[in-house]
Amino acid sequence: MMLVGSLRKYRQGITVVAAFVVPLGVAAILVPFRTSFATTAAALVLVAFIFAIAVAGNRFTGIVASVSAALWLDFFLIRPYDRFTISHRPDMETAISLLVVGVMVTELAARSRHHSRASSEESDFVAKIRDLTEQAAGATPVSKVVASASSSLVELLFLRGCRFETVAPEPPLARIQSNGDVVHVGLDWPVGELGIPGPEAEILTEWRGLVLGRFVLTPTPGQPVSVERRVVAVALASVVAATLNEQRRVP
Repeated sequence: MMLVGSLRKYRQGITVVAAFVVPLGVAAILVPFRTSFATTAAALVLVAFIFAIAVAGNRFTGIVASVSAALWLDFFLIRPYDRFTISHRPDMETAISLLVVGVMVTELAARSRHHSRASSEESDFVAKIRDLTEQAAGATPVSKVVASASSSLVELLFLRGCRFETVAPEPPLARIQSNGDVVHVGLDWPVGELGIPGPEAEILTEWRGLVLGRFVLTPTPGQPVSVERRVVAVALASVVAATLNEQRRVP
């Protein structure tokens, strides 16, 4: 477990080193075959490794791998050998094409990683709402539904703490609205850049215009929170509001 933790901690540094070293190693392995192995074929082999590094790392590591691959292709596999010199135009075009294609596959890998992360987040958001709704619809006590919602809000909004209050005193705190916007002292707050304003903020548990309480949030200073996360947070508060309203109606 300690080894896994250390690898995660130093992952960025490891991938940057790999981005430089792996193309060097691949090019060096191809040296014995350079008189019979086409330069374009060697470039394609290097592209495959660039893509693998870009997937494992990020845009920066992919670009480092692309530059490294172009340099070592020139040094080891393009005449005159063992020198950073290119004397023929086709070889120059191959080296430039390797660099350009490497940057392109790096961008594709980055976009694929972003879409995968977004899809995973959306699944998690749906699961949170579903789980809380199932609790509210079942025989779970309201106190446990509120506690579960508070725990989900802490995780969802990167909070340091969260509590529920049945009374919303004046003046209001910075408030997350139903559309995910945050209003602070009458102004829209750039949460995507500056994070939720503190020291405390709130989400009202409101049912058809009736305020039944609020979640008081203790945000992490400067931690950006996406609008998608804020909208899901409001949806969780709405589930709690519906539960509180149902309890209020019970004689």
